[in-house]
Order: sequence, then structure tokens, then C-alpha cells
Amino acid sequence: MSENNSIKPHGGILVNRIAKVDPTGLFSITITEDLANDVENIADGIFSPLEGFLGQQDFESVVSRGRLTNDLAWTIPIVLDVDEQTASKMKESKDVLLKNPDGVGVAVLHVDETYSFDKEKTVRGVYGTNDNSHPGVAKTMSMQNYLIGGKIDYIQRPTDTEIRKNRLTPNQTREAFTKVGWKTICAFQTRNPPHVAHEMLQKTSITTRDGVFVNPIIGKKKSGDFVDEVIIKCYETMIKLYYPENRCMLGTLHTEMKYAGPKEAIHHAIMRQNYGCTHIIIGRDHAGVGTFYDPFAAQKIFDDYPELEITPVFFPPFFYCKKCLTYTTPKACPHGDDDKEQISGTKLREMIQNGQAPSEFILRPEVAKVILNHPKPFVD
Repeated sequence: MSENNSIKPHGGILVNRIAKVDPTGLFSITITEDLANDVENIADGIFSPLEGFLGQQDFESVVSRGRLTNDLAWTIPIVLDVDEQTASKMKESKDVLLKNPDGVGVAVLHVDETYSFDKEKTVRGVYGTNDNSHPGVAKTMSMQNYLIGGKIDYIQRPTDTEIRKNRLTPNQTREAFTKVGWKTICAFQTRNPPHVAHEMLQKTSITTRDGVFVNPIIGKKKSGDFVDEVIIKCYETMIKLYYPENRCMLGTLHTEMKYAGPKEAIHHAIMRQNYGCTHIIIGRDHAGVGTFYDPFAAQKIFDDYPELEITPVFFPPFFYCKKCLTYTTPKACPHGDDDKEQISGTKLREMIQNGQAPSEFILRPEVAKVILNHPKPFVD
């Protein structure tokens, strides 16, 4: 395992699909915001070694065994779905302009193949279930019936917005880590504002490493999750007030949460390896939803991928113990639940909706204030 900030990108080379291609006169299709984000992630090498949307053989290999056909670890299919008529037009056109929802032509897709896929097999392979109450299953089942495989050339970034101001490419993160002299970097994946327990977990991880890269996912989430701007604002507040200088860096990752549990934990690790991180914190039920996954499945799956350069760091849950007078874990604290300051996501949501701030041992007062002052902190 590499202990150096020159940790290799997944597959050995950081993909760069930014190109000057003239899209004049090309057949075009409009893609969703999340797909537009993924096209940009391919172009910037966040999804290295992918250079475009998966072709059929790679797609089926990812679904059935969590690897590309060349045996490289890859667990989440990155695909473009269209209806039959559009698929045949795209095949005929060969080069297709992809427009984001604002009508900006962001990339040209060089169509290699169009193929249909087995949705039932896909959801079982990726999510381990075909239960439609799982958000990833529901999403897959509602996809169009044809997938398009082919490399992309990225030609124009969307207008920078407030929500994109912290978006970083792997080239930028690697440069930033070198600039501050970090050789060991621990990535922290999140889709929530920081609880104090998260902060303590991050700080514990950097007692023996140079810095932590907080990398919240910005993109489509399920109802009841926190909205993106709240997550960003809370982290900016916490880092400014509670972190020593040059020990915590914030960068946003713009992609959709899949809630694929263990398979997504591997995907999260690969993306952070591409950013140049040497370690990633994998908590209990990482990227899980409901009770679909064993709480430790996302940690155990790393045994199947020993070749990843990034090292997973496993933590039990942190909480504040009123008897120990410190943030601790079940491994170190003998006391009962009554002595622990803990709160369920549901209870926290209820309190916020009622305008109440939870205990300062759960949320920093300044972080609670950001959430309470936001008119709509949750996704509908």
C-alpha cells in the first residue's frame, strides 16, 4: 500500500477526456443533471480508468462480478440509458452531442455499441436485492431499455454556480495535497452535515495522518436527506471554527448516491484513490439504506479487493459518553445507552423541523444554527 501522495490512480493512469471537438451539426440528446455530472467525472478522471459509458461486456462483468472485463475492480455501472428509437438514431449518427438540462452541449459521445440489458439481473448484481422500496432498484427498474457504450470527449463545462464552487478535479486535489505537504490523506465520504461524532472520527483519523479530505456527495438523494447547500455550509462552518489550519480540506463530489452499500463503498474508495487519497474512512453501513445490508458488509467487501491502493480505515460508531466525559466507541466505553449522547436520523429531523437544536454533544451549535436557519433543509 502506498504511503505517498503520489498514490497511483485506479488503473495506473489518470484519465483526461477534455478535448476540442466541434459539435456543429451533430445529432444531440439531452441528459439529466446527474448524467451530465458523471460525464464530467469521466472527463476529469474521477472515474479512472473509465473513458466513457460502459460497453456491454464490461457492463455485464461489473454486474456479475464487480470487475471490468480486464479484471480491474469496478462495482457500479456508469451507463447512459435511452429508448429504442433514440438508440438506433445514436448508432446511425456515431457521434452524438450530449446536452445538459440547461441546453449546454457538454460532451460528444462516440457511440461504439447499443445494447439492451436485464434489469432484474442488474439490480440483484449491484444492490443485492430486487425490492422496489430500495431507491437504487426503483431507479434501475424505471430506466429506459437500451444502453449506449462509447468514449466521451468533454467540450464545455457548465456555468459555475454556488453549489459547484468547491468542486475539485483529481489534478487539483493532488496539487493541493502536495502544496500543503500532505503525504497521507484520509478521505471522508458523507451525505450529511457533520455531527460532532463525525468530526471526532475525522480528527482521530488524522492523529496519525497528515490531513483529512472531506468529500460530500452533491447530487440526487432520497427524500428526507439533507439538501446540498446545507451540507456544504455546515462543513465550511465546522472547518473554519473547529479545525487547525491545513488539516482539513473540503471538496465536493458531484454524483448521485446509489445506496448500494458494499458495492458503493468500493466505488467510493476508487474515486478517492483517483483524488490522491491514501486512506478512506468506511463506517458502519456505509452507503446503505434501510436494513438492506449487514452493518459490516461494506467493510468486509474490501477483502475481495486487496489490490486497491487506497487503504480502508474502519471505525465503530462514535458517541459522547456522559460518564467517560469524552467521545468514545463501544470498544472503549463500558457504559449503557442512557449515558450516551446519540440521536437517530429520524429524531434529528423531527427536532430540526420543530425548530429545536440538538445537544451540543451531537451538533456543534454553529452547525445547528446553519441548519435551523435554512428555509428547507431536507430533500422533499
